[in-house]
Amino acid sequence: MITTLLEGNKRFVAETFEKEKAFFASLAKDQKPTVLWIGCSDSRVPVNTITQTRAGEVFTHRNVGNIVATNDWNLSAVLEFSINHLKIPDIVICGHYGCGGIAALDEDNGDDKYIPIWLINAYKAKERVDEKLRALHIEIPTEKRMELIVEENVRLQLEHLQEYPFVRNAMKGKNLNLHGWVYDMQTGEIKIVKTEKNR
Repeated sequence: MITTLLEGNKRFVAETFEKEKAFFASLAKDQKPTVLWIGCSDSRVPVNTITQTRAGEVFTHRNVGNIVATNDWNLSAVLEFSINHLKIPDIVICGHYGCGGIAALDEDNGDDKYIPIWLINAYKAKERVDEKLRALHIEIPTEKRMELIVEENVRLQLEHLQEYPFVRNAMKGKNLNLHGWVYDMQTGEIKIVKTEKNR
């Protein structure tokens, strides 16, 4: 696979970079993305492919389960840079159906140390869905339940995002909107779960 990556880069240089040198030269000087995408690390959810965007248009942060953890210095720095320096007006949190991170909320990964600690930040989504199902006295197929948890996790991470003071301030200043989406690998479509407009 490493060879494939390097060969792919050679094709990129020959077939794309050379033909669009002016475009890539302008990108080398500056970036002006208008969206911060917080998505899952899953290799089946390539941001630029599923949104048909070009280099320079989307600032990206990816992790297992598209989680916003307020104790994650990496994400905190990405957010601060996006809002305070790049002045990005829209943040998208995008989950996806069939997410292994969300599925792991139900699993006992006895040998794992870091995954369970990380997924604590998504556990409330599972609890909320299960509480609703219990209150309704209904049982649904496991796959459908997981889809509901994926959607609820996006809503939960939007809540986590608003725990950052500079996110709240940007929203109050009418400089930032938040968007919660879910990508469906079966159809290729993005579903809008929730939008938080600046206020």
